[in-house]
Amino acid sequence: MIRVLLVEDMHVVRAGLAALLGGEFDMEIVAQAADAPQALLAVDRVRPDVALVDVDLPGADGVALVRELAVRAPRCRTVMLTALDRPGHVRRALDAGASGYLLKTVSARQLAEAVRRVATGGRAVEPAELAADASYGISPLTAAEAETLRLAASGAATKTIAVELFLAVGTVRNRLSSAAGKLQARSLVDAIRIAERYGWI
Repeated sequence: MIRVLLVEDMHVVRAGLAALLGGEFDMEIVAQAADAPQALLAVDRVRPDVALVDVDLPGADGVALVRELAVRAPRCRTVMLTALDRPGHVRRALDAGASGYLLKTVSARQLAEAVRRVATGGRAVEPAELAADASYGISPLTAAEAETLRLAASGAATKTIAVELFLAVGTVRNRLSSAAGKLQARSLVDAIRIAERYGWI
């Protein structure tokens, strides 16, 4: 029996996934969580085989949760479930330790088959084109540049970013300038647009 943890903040979606996978002859939904802290508590408590994780969670990005699960519960394999089909998102998820990446448009059969494949040590990326595209999704940005650009994308001013990251204002400007140069962007707004389009922030 494959023990499954569902991590999805939308109750209706989570309930639908529970009904769908709970009806499979070889799967059992052992816990459900609406956010990363709940998921981590559940993993410690129920020791699932597979965690199905939404990429967009409140308070924490699903990719960060996948990275934490890989360290905290290495025997629990993870599958990202998302509406984001950009190569950069796929690459980030796989690099963080996810064994699968599925769009929310997959069929019930594809979802169940993916969970089975991942539970037995395989990898599942649907649609398959995303797996090929992921090789082109490698970000040219450093983690520091991406973090700074992500804050700028949220509308934060340079001084605010500096305070949040405990940096000098000049360092923030240098990071943003470097990111724009690497993305061959004409402006900061253009850099944000490019990075968001490819899923790098």
